[in-house]
Amino acid sequence: MKNLIKELFWRGLIHDSTYNEQIKNEIITLYTGFDPTYKSLHIGNLVAIIMLIHFQKYGNNIISVIGGGTGIIGDPSGKNSERNLIKKELLNYNIRNIRKQLSLYIDFNFKKSEILNNYEWLKKNLFIDFVRDIGKSFSINYMLTKDSIKKRISNKKSISFTEFTYQLLQAYDFFYLYKKKKCSLQIGGSDQWGNITSGIELIRKKLGVKVNGLTFPLITKLDGSKFGKTENGENIWIDPNLTSPYEFYQFWINITDDQAKKYIKIYTFLKKEEIKEIIDNHEKKPKLKLIQKKIASEITIFIHGKEIFNKVKLISNILFKKEKSIKKISKKDIIYIYKYIPHKKIYIYNNFNIPILDLLVNKSNFLKSKKKAIRHLKLNSILINKKIVDEKFILKKNDLISESYVLLQKGKKKFFMIKFKKLFF
Repeated sequence: MKNLIKELFWRGLIHDSTYNEQIKNEIITLYTGFDPTYKSLHIGNLVAIIMLIHFQKYGNNIISVIGGGTGIIGDPSGKNSERNLIKKELLNYNIRNIRKQLSLYIDFNFKKSEILNNYEWLKKNLFIDFVRDIGKSFSINYMLTKDSIKKRISNKKSISFTEFTYQLLQAYDFFYLYKKKKCSLQIGGSDQWGNITSGIELIRKKLGVKVNGLTFPLITKLDGSKFGKTENGENIWIDPNLTSPYEFYQFWINITDDQAKKYIKIYTFLKKEEIKEIIDNHEKKPKLKLIQKKIASEITIFIHGKEIFNKVKLISNILFKKEKSIKKISKKDIIYIYKYIPHKKIYIYNNFNIPILDLLVNKSNFLKSKKKAIRHLKLNSILINKKIVDEKFILKKNDLISESYVLLQKGKKKFFMIKFKKLFF
């Protein structure tokens, strides 16, 4: 444990911790929770998965708790307004998906490691029993000190009794897992510190036992907002149907140098000496983006596998090479591109002429409005098959690649492909 905690500190994976210098070198059982309010995990959740893998590598038992019970309520942490309640049918669908995703990356055959659903024990509690046995251990004053509650109230935003009591349910999870599984550590994102310490306090009061909590930093977007299932804007999902492997790879290629130096420690399992060498080489030739490329390769292989990574690398080389004529590319490579970047299939008649605005907005939804499309066309930032076009451009049959495909591009990095399929009568 001492060596593990030391490594996690070096990697920048510890934000808050109840551990002190007298850490026991022992094998423990720990858990973290996964919120099932959406059908996929994202790269923010990936930090929790990586943390569990680190603990498992050091011989510890890990428990992944999917919040089938707490997900019905909704965690107020990091939220400026009340969550919309999710239907149980959708929640159960999300739970099945997240269980599959976790099983891809974590070895649940290792010792006593397992995936649990907290609905299984929360559903057994009658409200009156829960309020008497658990609620009695917390004062309103104590609950109001938690950041998730304080921020909501200080911003003059209302918080329902439902969300206010969320911390009691998560505290009970820790209490239950300690009693049933001897789980002595809970880990989570830094926004979970209040919920984690509530569990520590409950176990201390009810059982007279000291357990521990540890949080890792939240991964944020460039605007400072966190990656979350119910946040506005785009997220980087683990599910390839939500974020294509190409988009996933390109996200890491395009992070800043400061982010890259931080993320290579967090998102890879590379050793200290190797990371130092990569950073040193990057500093000598920063335009080569050596750190970004190493992170992108390591994490894309980890999530999507080496075969898909090789295809994504091939696609990137094709899309970004200086050769302007994409029509020279083989049909096999075009099919690869279509499959792994954002795309859409459109049914058409045998003969067609499609004005550029119709193509960019109505047909593909590549751009959200005609106003945006016109602006980008005037800036010469719209390319069709790697050639700049203007507002007068009309897509014709002879523009198609391999008789079916067309590549849309905005600027240097955003691509979209359409496959046209003929309708016959």
